[in-house]
Amino acid sequence: MKHSFVFPGQGSQFPGMGKEHYEKSAFAKKLFEQANEILGFRISDIMFSGTEEDLKQTKVTQPAVFLHSIIAYKSIDPRLNDSVGQASSGSGSRPDMVAGHSLGEFSALVVNETLSFEDALRLVSIRAQAMQQACELQPSAMAAVLALADDKVEQICNDVQKETGEIVVPANYNCSGQLVISGSVRGVQLACEKMKAAGAKRALLLPVGGAFHSPLMEPAKTELKSAIDLTGFHSPAFPVYQNVVAKAVMDKDEIKQNLIDQLTGAVRWTQSVQAMIADGATKFTEVGPGKVLQGLIGKIDKTVSTNGVN
Repeated sequence: MKHSFVFPGQGSQFPGMGKEHYEKSAFAKKLFEQANEILGFRISDIMFSGTEEDLKQTKVTQPAVFLHSIIAYKSIDPRLNDSVGQASSGSGSRPDMVAGHSLGEFSALVVNETLSFEDALRLVSIRAQAMQQACELQPSAMAAVLALADDKVEQICNDVQKETGEIVVPANYNCSGQLVISGSVRGVQLACEKMKAAGAKRALLLPVGGAFHSPLMEPAKTELKSAIDLTGFHSPAFPVYQNVVAKAVMDKDEIKQNLIDQLTGAVRWTQSVQAMIADGATKFTEVGPGKVLQGLIGKIDKTVSTNGVN
């Protein structure tokens, strides 16, 4: 029986996030102020008092979710005396393994000691700004496809690309019957039409800034690689199940490459959860804002237990 900690990505943000931690813990307050200094703007003010629109800016969203997740984890890490109040979830032990959904992978890599908090936050900030810039280079989109087999979605994406030359690829394997596609606006629109015709319950465009986890993120990938190459990575204390390979990784160099490849590669969340379960995970704790991952894990395998720490 093993315990996995999982960390959410972009989309789990909400107005007021982290404020309770800031007010209750001197340690959390210190971390927020450190983040403000590293980022060069007061992200804490936006998190506590900003609107939903303010928080949707990619340069804000990604560091905000990362920061909230790390502070939430440190509130339950038994090695820390100055915690943000012990969580009532009963998650007082270190994980046996970690994983993060897209952006959440950076949180996971801090928890398993591959990256320092400071270095991870800098990389998250660089990643967010690079992704935003890549989105501005070409109109692009993402869409959620519901109730259609993964292999059928993959086939339709391939067909559209071959027939039209437009880019459209599977981007997020969230759970059985829920797959997000990503690419050019026309490519995604054409794929959605074909998927509805093939029996998808829904194929609807998502309110996101661009085609994350697709070849259109190549400029951002190049920039992130440059930053990662200059960052110190350490041997992890326990395995991380990375998005692009959906298996346990312990080699720091492989972790670096997978983190780079993630920008243009698919988030294989369904497969990652299945791999953790195959390796003995029976309990999953989502650490950070929201409950999205708990819901997805419950759909992937109903036999495991899930809880959350916000």
